[in-house]
Amino acid sequence: MPDVKKIATRESYGKALVELGKKHENLVVLDADLAGATKTETFLKAFPDRHIDCGIAECNMMGIAAGLSTTGLVPFASTFAMFAAGRAFEQIRNSIGYPHLNVKIGATHAGISVGEDGATHQCNEDMALMRTIPGMVVINPADDIETKAAVEAAYEYDGPVYLRFGRLAVPVINDRPDYRFEIGKGIELRPGTDVTILATGLCVSESLGAAEKLKGEGISAQVINIHTIKPLDEELILKAAETTGKIVTVEEHSIIGGLGGAVSELLGEKKPTPVLRIGIRDVFGESGPAAELIKKYGLDSESISEKVKDFLRK
Repeated sequence: MPDVKKIATRESYGKALVELGKKHENLVVLDADLAGATKTETFLKAFPDRHIDCGIAECNMMGIAAGLSTTGLVPFASTFAMFAAGRAFEQIRNSIGYPHLNVKIGATHAGISVGEDGATHQCNEDMALMRTIPGMVVINPADDIETKAAVEAAYEYDGPVYLRFGRLAVPVINDRPDYRFEIGKGIELRPGTDVTILATGLCVSESLGAAEKLKGEGISAQVINIHTIKPLDEELILKAAETTGKIVTVEEHSIIGGLGGAVSELLGEKKPTPVLRIGIRDVFGESGPAAELIKKYGLDSESISEKVKDFLRK
């Protein structure tokens, strides 16, 4: 198999900000002493007068971003997911969400793929937390191309947006002429008739690999990229449930409250369907190489395919 190009979505975030900054003078970037890690340093070098380092004070940063947004600027407040969704939750809820301000939150280093930084920095709860804030859009792009499109869509959207990015380099899977990103609209990447795999973030490429393995065993798996966790593409998911009758969700996030939770809520209300949630199961992460953690927690293509087969047998 030829080598697949891999790029970390946090790298793509930094590059997307620079390109948008060239077109929009009202775009400003805030960081909390992590510009090198979040990759907003690329924006700092290009537009030093429009980059604000708030220091190790994430809660204050959210308040500053809220204030800036009321002056007509479009702030992208950037830090690790654990510090954004976790440490600054109250400020995001009350200062950004409650008044529905036009603030974008760029949350990097999400999930267990943070690796050696360990459980304290591996935020597997952020999408669940952000989903609960009324009016908050939650986006978890799958690759470099989708990240750049998502950042641009977030800028164009009038209201608060939470963007989730990773530390680990992931395969570029959306490099095709017909690719189109739209907030709240999932993308069918592979048709199937026996089971539907709904994946998000880095798990999309692994799910495609799992579907290929399943094909070799006579199982036809539909794969859908759910890049927007909120608002959820209800129409596409309900159609998939009607087509295959079996749903599997795959996410680098707790199975509680994230993609699996959102899909189960939808199907429970509108179309009861057997669901298997693959993700982090009510445990904290641990320190270790990212690739090994992904495998240990069952998010690699081999593990996904085995879990799907077991689900279908039952």
